[in-house]
Amino acid sequence: MGESGPDAAATDAPPGARVLLAPDKFKGTLSAAEVAGHVRAGLRSVLPSLPVESLPVADGGDGTVAAALAAGFRAREARVTGPLGEPVTATWALREGVAVLEMAEASGLGLLPPGHFAPLTATTRGTGELIGAALDSGARTLVLGVGGSASTDAGTGMLSALGARFTDAGGRLLPPGGGALARLAAVDLGGLDPRLAPAEIVLASDVDNPLTGPRGAALVYGPQKGANPEEAALLDAALGHCADVLGRALGPGAARLAEAPGAGAAGGLGYGALAGLGAVFRPGIDVLLEVLGFGAALARCSLVVTGEGSLDAQTLHGKAPAGVAAAARAAGRETVAVCGRLALGPEQLAGAGIARAYALAEVEPDLDRCLAAPGPLLEQLGARIARDFLTGTRASA
Repeated sequence: MGESGPDAAATDAPPGARVLLAPDKFKGTLSAAEVAGHVRAGLRSVLPSLPVESLPVADGGDGTVAAALAAGFRAREARVTGPLGEPVTATWALREGVAVLEMAEASGLGLLPPGHFAPLTATTRGTGELIGAALDSGARTLVLGVGGSASTDAGTGMLSALGARFTDAGGRLLPPGGGALARLAAVDLGGLDPRLAPAEIVLASDVDNPLTGPRGAALVYGPQKGANPEEAALLDAALGHCADVLGRALGPGAARLAEAPGAGAAGGLGYGALAGLGAVFRPGIDVLLEVLGFGAALARCSLVVTGEGSLDAQTLHGKAPAGVAAAARAAGRETVAVCGRLALGPEQLAGAGIARAYALAEVEPDLDRCLAAPGPLLEQLGARIARDFLTGTRASA
């Protein structure tokens, strides 16, 4: 039997109860803030006086800036070069000297015309211009979320925008894109913006791939950017050549960074940030929880609700719900999750610190209806969570 008349059963919140909503987006349907809003409505349909705090999260990919804005950062905009060389407007977030930037806002796949890819020529130049805009604002800490890149250029476009020079054997500047890196002969980082040196640059990502090889940027992610097998192999070789040239220019440490976790993120932009900007790689969800003030919010709550569109094996490897649950467990707080699709068993959930997961399919088995109207279904799940974890009267299925 489904949920019926939740307001009729509404009651006061139990003493000391306070819920922290920290979901990621349901990709393609709801933003993280919208997910939190619907779950909040469901909780309060059962417990109208329940204190509920919302802190939408992200793991460094798309939604990172939105999470920062929801947490009180100020929205800023910059006109930058898009992945195909056209101007685009990128939104970023700023608060007290901390800038949260999303590479996809400047150099993402979502900026390409439908069905149009440019695996060999797309550039990350706009990401460098976005970093420059953050420096112009006086930001001292830059959190760069990466994911959904249209380019595989090892971040050379980004570095070029910040003053680096990448030239061929004739001393000519290389054209944009990863394909041209096969002709790279020399690198000059002497012209990099001097404001980069004292800045703290954090590469926030859930991708820990190396730059090249079977798990590298080109062979794993190139096909998503339109690269056929021959183009992916060409890009993989070009990325390796770029690392060799940078190693000769900066020392063997720069070459070794090609194997570092995160070097393969965003078409190798991770490598460019690590080797060229001295960035530090950290799991995106860990960075975002710290920047958003999750610890303080966690201390105020008695129950955490997290979630994302699909709870599956990938969730356990650096995705937002796993990071939220791990932090909550370390603080002695119980965590439950909401999702569209659930592909984890009870033991896997428990191992991740999630007491129970609630899927939209529990109240609507029809997938098309779940995708068309997830909000009301999430409200029903919120009501079930209230009954199961805050009143002790389990809702009927």
